[in-house]
Parts: sequence; structure tokens; C-alpha cells
Amino acid sequence: MSAARLNLFQCAMLRWRELHPYCAAHVIAVRAPFDAARLRATLAGVLEDCGLTGFSLDAARRRCAFGGGAAQVDLRVLEGGERAALDVAADEIAASINRPFPAAGAYDPFRFFAVADGDGFLAGVVYDHIVAGGDSIAVLMTDVAARYAAQRPQDVALPRLALPRSTCRRLFARYPGALVRGFAALPGLLRGWRGVVRPKLADPADGRNGFVHFGVDAGDYARLRAKAKSLGVTTNDVLLAAVMLAVAPLAGRRDAARRRHAVAVATIVNLRGDFQPPATQTFGQFLSSFRVVHDLPEGTPLDALARDLGAQTARARRDRLHFLTLLAMGLAGALWRVASLPRRERLYLKYHPVLAGVTPLNVDALRRHGSAAPGDYLRAASTGPMAPLVVALTTSGGALRVGITYRTTGISDVQARDVVRGLRRVLAPSPT
Repeated sequence: MSAARLNLFQCAMLRWRELHPYCAAHVIAVRAPFDAARLRATLAGVLEDCGLTGFSLDAARRRCAFGGGAAQVDLRVLEGGERAALDVAADEIAASINRPFPAAGAYDPFRFFAVADGDGFLAGVVYDHIVAGGDSIAVLMTDVAARYAAQRPQDVALPRLALPRSTCRRLFARYPGALVRGFAALPGLLRGWRGVVRPKLADPADGRNGFVHFGVDAGDYARLRAKAKSLGVTTNDVLLAAVMLAVAPLAGRRDAARRRHAVAVATIVNLRGDFQPPATQTFGQFLSSFRVVHDLPEGTPLDALARDLGAQTARARRDRLHFLTLLAMGLAGALWRVASLPRRERLYLKYHPVLAGVTPLNVDALRRHGSAAPGDYLRAASTGPMAPLVVALTTSGGALRVGITYRTTGISDVQARDVVRGLRRVLAPSPT
């Protein structure tokens, strides 16, 4: 593969990595007996066939490359004991996303692990998030699971993946009207933050993340999708509303008479469809985000909130307001170069005050080898400096798995469990 230039979102991640580790993790259930040597060989074969070996990052020139060669697989085999395998995997995620990858140079951007689970096992990867978005990693991990479980692994053919040939310039050139609207709307966006509650962190220099998770079975998730349809909104709108209600207590006491009383939540947007080939052809990350804001008076019902947020997300999609975030990231990069370390640590708290980020991913739509009964799938993403809490929503086999990372300097373990309880009341009333 040739070297690829980092896009605006990746350049922002490069800056975030200067402050805190910025990693992400995926865990997939594999329906086949566990054999460590076989898994290590499968991982090596998939990485080599897809062209994902020999990675290097040139941070100064904002470029990365996969140079090829034999895979050197970093695989940890975890002992589950009496504990549930998914909880063992979650503990590994919590530990590993707090360990940074090298700042630059040649290194392996993937750390794999596995834990036996009955007749099958869980295969996990913690990766340097600057390398790829969740869709690329989901393709990689479902390919690993498919080849490992196949009667004839050689029949699971995997084409070599390409690196992106263009950055966000091509995106802006393709949608000049959205770019113009983005520049025009940027001052209003900054003014709009004045009424939003800012997250409170005891120590902005402390980037350590905690992690919790829970599942929503296929029946409950089907009912949630039916609710969204009856309300005339998307499933993601209902999920955003559920997250906003669950994290609102983190804002503390809010009063409409106060200048800052609204709650903001950001949702991650995958831009791949706008200017890049699908994840089965091109490896990388093409992300942006937009935010939804609500005054959220006490007692606001979920249905009404979902409709209000649905109107905001519909406008964001229509006007491509996620371009605003890319423009703002470019501006933040200019400020970053002249800001002191304490100002860098507080930059997003001041100018991008959101209580949570939400990152949805439908793994079922990305499987290219199919599965009669796709298993569980769990994800996590570092919070970084942009949000004190990130909710990763992953659809697999018709069910939903929710992974929540949180900045421990601003959110306690008790508060994180309260967020889980708040979400479960809406998303998972049935035990899972």
C-alpha cells in the first residue's frame, strides 16, 4: 500500500493522542472451539491477505502507511475462571484502552486478545483509533471469525484493502453548498454553546477511562425500532433521546433561569458513503459528528424528546451539518498550535461542551461472508478530550450491545452505573 494522508478527523485524533491514549476496541463472539495457535494463524493470515501489516505513522507529515510483510500478531489469551467471558473481555478493554500506542514511527496498531466461552470464544482487538473507524474494524473482525469457523478456511477469500486516496478536500469539493452553509453557520454554532452545560472534570489532565456494558436482546430491540417507526423518527433518534435522558443527571442542578441549562449530546457520523469506497474495499476512518441540544425540562417524556431530536437530526442530515464539525476541527488545530498545555486540556470543554458522544454501528450490514447465527459484538471508544462519556451502540444478530466509556476524573463508577440503569429502563426492560 502507498502512504495515505490523514484527514481532518484523524489530524484531530493525532492532537488528542498528545494528551491521552485514544484507542478503540471490538469484541466478537466466534462459534467454534477455541485454539490459540489456530486463532493466531488466522489473525496473521487475515492481516497479511488484507494488506494490514508493516504499519508506520509519520506524525510530522500527517501520513500513515501499511508497508506489508509478515504479520507479528500480539495475542493475549485471558483466563475466564468463574466469571462471564464478556465481563473478562470488558476488563481487558478497560485496561488496554488506557495504554497508549507509540506516538509515531513503525509499530503494530492492533492488540488482540481472546477468552474461551463455552463451546466458542470471544476474539477482541484494541486498536489505535487513528488507523481506522469502526466499520473497517468490524469488517476485519467478522472476516477473522468467518475464516476461523470455516470448514475450509482457504475458501474464505479476502481481497487486499486499499488506503484512501483523498482527504476531506474531495468531500468539500463534492458538496460546495454544504461547505458554504457550514462557514455561514459556524458563528451561530459557537454562540449556541453558551447555553449548554459544560462537563465538570476534577482534573482535565487525567484522561483515564472506565468501561461498563450491557445488552439489549433482539425482542426488546425490535420493539424499540417499532416505537421509532410509530413516532416517525429513526431508531437512532430514539437512542439519542434515551442517552440524553440517562446522562442529564451528570449536568447537576439545572435551572431554565440560568444561562447554561441545556444538555448537548454529539452523535458520530460516518462520511464514507459521501466520498470513499465501502469498508470491504478501503481501510481507514472517515468520521465527523454533529450535536443535538435540548433544554430538557424535568419530566420530559422519551417520545416527545425523540421527536424534538428527530427534527434536529433531520436538519443536520439535510444540510450536512457534520461539515461544521470538520471546519471546527480545522479551527481547533490552528488554536492548538498556539495554546498552552492547560488550555489544550480545556479547549473542548469550553468550545464543544457535550455530556456524551454516541457512536452507532450496524455490524450485520458489514458482514461480507454471512453467518446463519451471528453472535454478540461489543465495542468501546476512548472518550478523549471531546466528551466525558461515549456510548457505543452495536447491532449484531438483531440484538444491541451497549458499551460505555467514561472519564473517571469527571464521572464516578457509581454515576456510570446510574447511566446504565437509566438506559436499561428504556432499552432493555427484559432481562438479558
